[in-house]
Amino acid sequence: MAHTNVINVVKKHKFSWYEKFYFYSLYKGLFITLKHFIKAAFLNKAVTLEYPEKRRPYSSRFRGMHSLKRDELGRERCTSCFCCMWICPADAIYIEAGQVTPNLQHLHPEDKYAKKFEIDLLRCIFCGLCEEACPKGAIYLDGGGEMAADNRNDLILTKERMTEKVGGPIKGQRV
Repeated sequence: MAHTNVINVVKKHKFSWYEKFYFYSLYKGLFITLKHFIKAAFLNKAVTLEYPEKRRPYSSRFRGMHSLKRDELGRERCTSCFCCMWICPADAIYIEAGQVTPNLQHLHPEDKYAKKFEIDLLRCIFCGLCEEACPKGAIYLDGGGEMAADNRNDLILTKERMTEKVGGPIKGQRV
């Protein structure tokens, strides 16, 4: 039985007589500019936001900065199972595990905890796979979108920068 490859070829767009003129495209672009000018100048419908004072509302599906959640008792959810580190396609997550001692038992629900948890934002592609792979619901990409920094060291998120002080949403719930 022979196999035939089928290739879909897109037909080239045929320009009509008025689209061939240079001035048609020029007037079309100027019309869009004029439309935005009239909205902003006369109808008080601003097209841009004055950024530091007014911030754009993000969607609930927006993937922003990473945050480590705590449970309802204030304990860290991360048990350093390395699932997020293994599934990360950009290799941006580094976890170092530590054993829970009796004096730290009130901070961690299991026998292992993340002694060191770092995410390199220069490598991260914000795919959300770490969020999906976490069995404990410890990591979420629900932070803000402002990620500007002056040097490279500020773009490495440490555990202290990501950990929230109060309990976050339960796994599977998005705010």
